[in-house]
Amino acid sequence: MKFKAFMTENGVSLLEKRFLPAFDKMGKTCHLLLTKEHLFFLHNLLNGDGVQCIAQFRKDVLFDDYRISSQNEDRIAFSLDVALLYRAVKSSVSICTEFSGGLASNRLQIKLVKKLPPNCTQPMPFLTFETKGYKSAVIQDVPISKPLSRSQVIELQTALDSAQDLPPTLVQVQDPNQLQNFVDHMRHVGDVLNVTISKHGDMQVQISTTLIRLGTEFQRLSVIGEKTQAPVEDRNLSAQARSERAIARGDAQSVQVSVKHFSKSLQCHLTKPDSAFYGIAPQGACLTVIFQFLVPGTRQTDKSISLHCRLPVLDPGSN
Repeated sequence: MKFKAFMTENGVSLLEKRFLPAFDKMGKTCHLLLTKEHLFFLHNLLNGDGVQCIAQFRKDVLFDDYRISSQNEDRIAFSLDVALLYRAVKSSVSICTEFSGGLASNRLQIKLVKKLPPNCTQPMPFLTFETKGYKSAVIQDVPISKPLSRSQVIELQTALDSAQDLPPTLVQVQDPNQLQNFVDHMRHVGDVLNVTISKHGDMQVQISTTLIRLGTEFQRLSVIGEKTQAPVEDRNLSAQARSERAIARGDAQSVQVSVKHFSKSLQCHLTKPDSAFYGIAPQGACLTVIFQFLVPGTRQTDKSISLHCRLPVLDPGSN
């Protein structure tokens, strides 16, 4: 089992300034899955509780001279502490920049190694960052779990494949700050968020208690997938009435999610996406958020990077 690569300047920037800060907010640990063509960060994928988060990078986005081999179809997976990885990358960038006189060139090597830590009798696996200067090198070791077995990798890959299923209808929210502001102001009002998404391009987010109901609505959003026209007679109705009629017609779905989970999913905006798509899985199985990244200077989706979250839904009868 071997993995070794040099990180590109763009790859270091993506991880240090965008994706690792987001995953650091999501939770303490995550799985890394390395394949012949991609690297995945997988948060909470094997756990049914909590927010699942999946980031995928094509290898050439992050690495040069990418080499991987294993007896498991050249797939390697392990878990690690995100904060330790984030700290190692930040430190390596600082050292790398210092060595290169302000230019963070391709001097950062990343590889899997086994080492014998102090006071231990068994070698332990590490993800090692090596920064080479003109006369010296700095090595930083990030401890990782024992690499997953073949059956565990298959289990992780199966969970990943099932998590890629798209909801039938997705609506595009261009400005996430409005959602962030709403949740920030309302998180002390209640613990449960009602999210309604229609095929007309409407999305309603609402917090209700026995005493108060507060919400925000996005109308006429771009729709991907199944879409319908809103009836003319619904135009002058309240948001609540419109959503109830749309649900009754089968043109909308509504789910309840934890305010805490929804707020955590918004941490993904640290990755600086250009927009986000929201959708509800069939039978209301989960709330899915897919973040869109554009090729800089264009309106084309950057297909070399993907990020999405899946939020578990609450049982309406439990509230």
